[in-house]
Amino acid sequence: MKTIGMIGGMSWESTESYYRAINEGIKRELGGLHSAKICLVSVDFDEIEQLQREGDWARSGELLASAAVAVQAGGADFLLICTNTMHKVADTIQSAIDIPILHIADATAQALVTDNRRCVGLLGTRFTMEEEFYKARLTEKFGIEVVIPSPASCNRVSTIIYDELCLGVISDESREFYLQQIADLSSRGAQAVILGCTEIGLLVQQSHTEVPLYDTTAIHAEAAIKMALTDR
Repeated sequence: MKTIGMIGGMSWESTESYYRAINEGIKRELGGLHSAKICLVSVDFDEIEQLQREGDWARSGELLASAAVAVQAGGADFLLICTNTMHKVADTIQSAIDIPILHIADATAQALVTDNRRCVGLLGTRFTMEEEFYKARLTEKFGIEVVIPSPASCNRVSTIIYDELCLGVISDESREFYLQQIADLSSRGAQAVILGCTEIGLLVQQSHTEVPLYDTTAIHAEAAIKMALTDR
């Protein structure tokens, strides 16, 4: 079994979901008392979030690259960045280490392609929804068309993530707003909706809507399990 490297803490609530999903998956696959081999560095999200607000992606990339170096030194065979938004600096992180990054957008896109979903909605932080580092990767590498909410709705989707979900607050009102956005994206042609922030799965699950949902936390964790159990 390979050792799974993880940069977590963005937020710790979603990192907890990763840890549980990966260990449950390894136990499912191997049985008995098996659990995952994991090397985790958990950062202080407050520091990262301030840099996001200031637009200092260079500094945030340096901080996460330093964390990645520590993960590699701990014996990891590959790396998960346990957040969608900070894949904006994935190239900076990759340049600092020799082990590969299992990119969250690639894992999600592969699941979509397998299911023949060629037009999808995307919910996440405003950085993930509005900037090109995520959407363009889906389109240019996998041929997937991406639709997002209106600018005002993008702002509220993002605010709920930072002001509620990252603080462990689960609100029925916010869930209803998200479900409205999912329905709207579907009406605009989306065959499915990506829950493109690792906290959204804490608020919205497939049982809440008939629109197919792709939870990036669950997908990323499953891809990590598969990679960990593949021969070196």
